[in-house]
Amino acid sequence: MKTIEFSEQLIDLELSLLKYAYHLKLNRADAKDLVQETFLKVLMSRDKFVNKGYLKAWTFTIMKNTFINNYRRIAVQNTYCDQADKSISINLTMSSGADNPESAYSVLEITQNIELLKDKFRIPLKMYIDGYKYKEIADALNLKIGTVKCRIFLSRKQLINQLAR
Repeated sequence: MKTIEFSEQLIDLELSLLKYAYHLKLNRADAKDLVQETFLKVLMSRDKFVNKGYLKAWTFTIMKNTFINNYRRIAVQNTYCDQADKSISINLTMSSGADNPESAYSVLEITQNIELLKDKFRIPLKMYIDGYKYKEIADALNLKIGTVKCRIFLSRKQLINQLAR
């Protein structure tokens, strides 16, 4: 495929990419930025494209991967780790007010509510918070991985209900 033909087909995909970006981001400016970043990556990686008529699929895959990588980077940047006895990682949003004094109280309140959980829910959750992988928790507690995942999910759900009161 010649460069001109490649560029024309890529430009024809712009509207479809923009719609997909809206679906991923739900924000006009971020969606346009994602499309622009995708175009840049596609053009820079043009030599890696195998000419078999799958430009659309290849471009959409690049966009999806770019979105996922950006999302992960933002999630890591917005993670706060409390350096107390029990480390608890909390994902903060931009509007969470992490700088205000109430945020420290929230961590304390969450920790206290974790202690109120039954042992079968509290222990796997605390191990997960401490950084153990599901397999390690399952081995340590002599449980199946599915049971560990279920208990951690249910403990989170109980915490949400307790904190909502």
